[in-house]
Amino acid sequence: MELDLTSIAPELQEELNRNVMFTTLETVKGWVRSNSLWPLTFGLACCAIEMMGTGGARYDLDRFGVIFRASPRQSDVMIVAGTVTKKMAPLLRRLYDQMPEPKWVIAMGSCATAGGPYVRSYSVVKGVDQIVPVDVYIPGCPPNPAALIYGINKLQEKIRYEAKTGKQVTNL
Repeated sequence: MELDLTSIAPELQEELNRNVMFTTLETVKGWVRSNSLWPLTFGLACCAIEMMGTGGARYDLDRFGVIFRASPRQSDVMIVAGTVTKKMAPLLRRLYDQMPEPKWVIAMGSCATAGGPYVRSYSVVKGVDQIVPVDVYIPGCPPNPAALIYGINKLQEKIRYEAKTGKQVTNL
């Protein structure tokens, strides 16, 4: 979109061209949402230690706008970090249902994505995607903090893309 600068003084025209940007409200909403993710602290096993380490000073998730919340009503991202048992599954679903829209889920670690080494156990859910819809899968046992940061960045890209195009992106 070109800016009509005919009524503006010539010395200000170049300044305006460098400093004025046109966009849509949906693009701005996507940018704001993607840069202010508030994940629910939902650690279940070993991966939770890595998730806590990622939130610490060394990796500093605050620089990405990620601030951990203890209440599902204040969260828009659920990071499921660890083994989900069949006894824990209804509670996980209840917490997910309490989160406001829009909401996203990250499955962190091989236990959350597919059951991990406990996949043959009678009490383990074979992937959290059987309980809640998952947006980003992060493999590893446990995945290191860099992998979690990469997964969060992928979720941010997904949010911005969906806001810009209006198209839904399936699992990353």
